[in-house]
Order: sequence, then C-alpha cells, then structure tokens
Amino acid sequence: MKVSVLDEENGLLQLDLAGDRPTLLYLSPNLTPASYTILNFPVDDVDAAVDELVKRGVEFERYDAFDQDEKGINRSGGPLVAWFKDPAGNILSVLQDD
Repeated sequence: MKVSVLDEENGLLQLDLAGDRPTLLYLSPNLTPASYTILNFPVDDVDAAVDELVKRGVEFERYDAFDQDEKGINRSGGPLVAWFKDPAGNILSVLQDD
C-alpha cells in the first residue's frame, strides 16, 4: 500500500490499494465517523496482519454481535475479519477469505 500527498495545504492524500484502486482521502472539519466498516483491507493471513498491527500499537474492536477470539478476529459466518479504528474514529478491517 502506498500513500501519496496530493495537496498538503488542503489535506488531500491518495491511498493506492492492491489491484490498482486509488482512493482519495481528505480532511473534513465536521467529520462524524461512520458506525460501520468503511474500508476492508484484504490480507492473505489475518492472524499475521493482526499481530503486525498490534505490534504497531493498533487496538482491535470487540462487538457483542460477533464471536471474536482473543485477538479480536471473527472466525465464524464468512471471511475471517478483525476491526479497528483509524485516528479519526472510522472503522476499518483486515479481512481474509476463508
């Protein structure tokens, strides 16, 4: 993943995701974070991704509606997924197809 500063003065960034999917990021002074996952990061190994993010200080979210393990990974009912928040409070996830 690559991050490029497009316009520092106006807070515009471009996030280049796998598969050639550029995503525009920008500052919003009146931001209210969404209450749902806004961006999933597909990974080959969700355990390794969670371990690496934890080493970097990321804290994973816990939700009563999901059967998450001690790492915060939901291992039932679909892909393996673990949720975390970005500094603005948006919900992101790492996701491994099972």
